[in-house]
Amino acid sequence: MTEKDHNEKSNKSLFSKLQEGLSKTKKGMVGKFDQVFSAYGKVNEELLEEIEEILITSDVGMNTTMKLMEKLKQEVKNRHISDALQVKDVLKDIIQESLDKGEKHQLKETNPLVVLVVGVNGVGKTTSIAKIANKCKVEGRTVLLAAGDTFRAAAIEQLEIWGQRVGINVIGHKEGSDPAAVIFDAIQSAKAKKIDVLICDTAGRLHNKKNLMNELEKIYKVLNREYPEAEKEILLVLDAATGQNAIRQAIEFNEITDVTGIVLTKLDGTAKGGIILSIAEELDIPVKYIGVGESMEDLQEFDAKSFVDALF
Repeated sequence: MTEKDHNEKSNKSLFSKLQEGLSKTKKGMVGKFDQVFSAYGKVNEELLEEIEEILITSDVGMNTTMKLMEKLKQEVKNRHISDALQVKDVLKDIIQESLDKGEKHQLKETNPLVVLVVGVNGVGKTTSIAKIANKCKVEGRTVLLAAGDTFRAAAIEQLEIWGQRVGINVIGHKEGSDPAAVIFDAIQSAKAKKIDVLICDTAGRLHNKKNLMNELEKIYKVLNREYPEAEKEILLVLDAATGQNAIRQAIEFNEITDVTGIVLTKLDGTAKGGIILSIAEELDIPVKYIGVGESMEDLQEFDAKSFVDALF
């Protein structure tokens, strides 16, 4: 098998995993669209109202729905479309355009790179860190993990177990120690060993924003003082199943940190995958990874075209 054939086979299997992972959303949101487009012969006000209702009930959110509907009506008019079934292609184009932030979806390729991972507890932060670390390792980059969530019971241990599974070292202190001190030690180790990517876990407590802000500010200072030459990424992990609550979390974290990308987990567990549109449109933060299952390969680099093709 040639390298080209191998890559095509690999891309096909990733796409089929994506389709499989999005099956609930496809059945929920896109299934409803199909029913509506089949029920109406011609484009009229009722059809547009039905589309609007499906978007709102699929967690797209009111603001984003209004923006998308405005674009849809304009495009239908511009393309002189009167057949209801043709509206589906227009909607597909608009959704893809809304999600596509160009090259910003890629994790920075410059070495050394520090990835600070933030998010509330329970969204799949630790497993996402392990999967991103594994992806970097497969790409041939050397990786080190920092167990900076020193407050949650067993967070350090959980990261160490994942580190052993993927064959990556973890720098950690005991529970309750200063997170900034952990990051400091991890930076020294990364520099000494010429590590390409340092991925840092952080505490996920939003109910006490002041403490969280202070901790993150301390970590920033340490990063900028000790490792100014490293590129920085701040990834926010959100659970797709929490719907509009994920948007609120993103707004609050973005106030505290300058989030450069979203990791959207558990997309396979919801029929309301429209939350991804809300994130792209309202927050203007690129989605870098999406979780569509439990295995290592099920955290996929986000690609707007593949995502929309798999959905529709």
